Amino acid sequence: MQNGPNAWLVIERGGSLGKKFMLGNVESQIGRWDADGGIFPDVDLDSDDPEAKVSRRHARITLRDGKYFLEDLGSTNGTFVNRGRRLPPGHLQPLQDRDEIIVGKTFLRFHENR
Repeated sequence: MQNGPNAWLVIERGGSLGKKFMLGNVESQIGRWDADGGIFPDVDLDSDDPEAKVSRRHARITLRDGKYFLEDLGSTNGTFVNRGRRLPPGHLQPLQDRDEIIVGKTFLRFHENR
């Protein structure tokens, strides 16, 4: 049983329109799968990112005190929320239901059940 709200991401532009990723109750890594490097992100965009614009370790969504935060992990092509400025690596950006998250050329929509 999860503590706190349930949340998920849905691909809105990219390889697999409508694909849904459930988020963990503590943290979820966003990136591309790399068996050789031992990288197995919770939100694996490898098959949805043919141009490899998403870094292997691109971003992370964490749940703290019932609120979700997005953090860029020093990605090459950046992380953006609601088409705003590029998030500085390590900055915790609060997320609201229906926020748009852009990683590489993949557009995700954040959803949260409260």
